[in-house]
Amino acid sequence: MLKAAINAELLKDSIAALAVIIDEVRFKISREGIFVKAVDPANVAMGIFELRAEAFEEYNADECEIGIDLNKISDLLGITEKNDTVRIELDENSQKLLIDVGGLSYTLSLLDPSTIRAEPRVPQLELPVKVVLNGLDLRRAVKASEKISDHMLMGVSEDTFYMEAKGDTDQVRLEMGRDQLIDLKSGDACSLFSLDYLSDIVKPVNKANEVTLSLGRDFPILIDFEIANGAGKVSYLLAPRIESD
Repeated sequence: MLKAAINAELLKDSIAALAVIIDEVRFKISREGIFVKAVDPANVAMGIFELRAEAFEEYNADECEIGIDLNKISDLLGITEKNDTVRIELDENSQKLLIDVGGLSYTLSLLDPSTIRAEPRVPQLELPVKVVLNGLDLRRAVKASEKISDHMLMGVSEDTFYMEAKGDTDQVRLEMGRDQLIDLKSGDACSLFSLDYLSDIVKPVNKANEVTLSLGRDFPILIDFEIANGAGKVSYLLAPRIESD
């Protein structure tokens, strides 16, 4: 059972954060909120998502699992106004999601969760470096790197965090010292990442005042930020690109 109401803009941003890496997901619904763990088809990026009950204007749910096509939800939310309230109800008999917003009523067919890839196991990683910065700074560096290369180096040297991309003839580098960052736990970190993935992942962080990057040497990067005014959280785990000698 699920019956809830939520601000349309908030729900739109939440769905967009998930949709950057995967199209179909299993929503685990409980009294505490909605939770998702999913990995992209190439096993390169993982998304971990939570939207707790306090993010909703109304929320009443029992434990269940439903399959959602994120593209359908995104298209539906694309015509909503910023201050609209989206009302959601799960029809357990027909396995459809009833959605009311802006005077429009939608009936959305759900996917069979068993047809969607099972929830992945989250690896336990010892990532020694933490960098906390504004989401806009991360997005700016990634957008600049896209014009130069198809991958970007991220690392820490002493008290400086850097993001760098090198092409055949050109290079771009952004350095941020401790005084330009929100926080920094320095250490040994330097890893290369695909901009195909990073470019999509940084789109939702644009609105985040604080983004935490956890890094190591040739290790995956963990990108964390809050959504829904602190009532939700999104984490991305992105595998590094290992260059052969």
